[in-house]
Amino acid sequence: MTNEVSIGLVQQSCTANTNHNLEQTINYVNTLASQGARLIVLPELHRSLYFCQTENRENFTLAESIPGPTTEALAAVAKEHSLVIVASIFERRTKGLYHNTAVVIENDGQIAGVYRKMHIPDDPGYYEKYYFTPGDLGFKTIDTSLGKIGVLVCWDQWYPEAARLTALAGADLIVIPTAIGWDPADTDDEKKRQRDAWITIQRAHAIANGIPLVSCNRTGFEPDPSEQTEGIEFWGSSFIAGPQGEILGECTTDTSMPLVVTVDLDHNEQVRQAWPYLRDRRIDAYAGITNRFND
Repeated sequence: MTNEVSIGLVQQSCTANTNHNLEQTINYVNTLASQGARLIVLPELHRSLYFCQTENRENFTLAESIPGPTTEALAAVAKEHSLVIVASIFERRTKGLYHNTAVVIENDGQIAGVYRKMHIPDDPGYYEKYYFTPGDLGFKTIDTSLGKIGVLVCWDQWYPEAARLTALAGADLIVIPTAIGWDPADTDDEKKRQRDAWITIQRAHAIANGIPLVSCNRTGFEPDPSEQTEGIEFWGSSFIAGPQGEILGECTTDTSMPLVVTVDLDHNEQVRQAWPYLRDRRIDAYAGITNRFND
């Protein structure tokens, strides 16, 4: 018996033209649907350039409500092809309150649920705390026709606690829209270390929790509008890992491209039977994990 799901990734570069970006996304979704994908994942903040390279109040005009123009356009495509789509939205919750939000759209075009990014970075080139309020929905799963989808967003992907709590909520797989790249000034060795670390930590989440993980990144170079840095070279490398961390499919570093991989979600239980990490967890000994640091 199998519970196979064909998963499509939209790895894309983005421009300053938000309508063009959405049109490009929908074209990729149509292509993936024709290739048999039933679950499609989009990169983080795919409607626009990665505007968090600078702190600029004008960028708040990019935010939109949920439901809103982007979710409505994607909902129509989801319903047309009977797809589940995970999209990333700059959410305007109310006046002066914004989130970096992932939306799961069911195959009938309805919104199945949302996840608001919990970990918000504030680093050179990634000034997200200026724009986004930390998520207040917790680590959760969203019920869909394809199973329970656990969603994290970008900076969340570095935290084992986030993946674990999502798995403990019953996720059949973890999906991560992301936007991460290199500083062009870094050496080739440093770039390799960063990308390898990014892949390794996410594969480890799949292994430690015995479930597949889907990571969808953007690609292409985006200059820093302030010219204070050399911009960001998004490293693509979107991939799907199985429940033992095995790479089932991956994209290149520098090309916009769709990718389809079929995953058997029933295999999760077989893996967990052989590697019973959940059985052997010492939940009586983990209280210190809620401290900032154990002095």
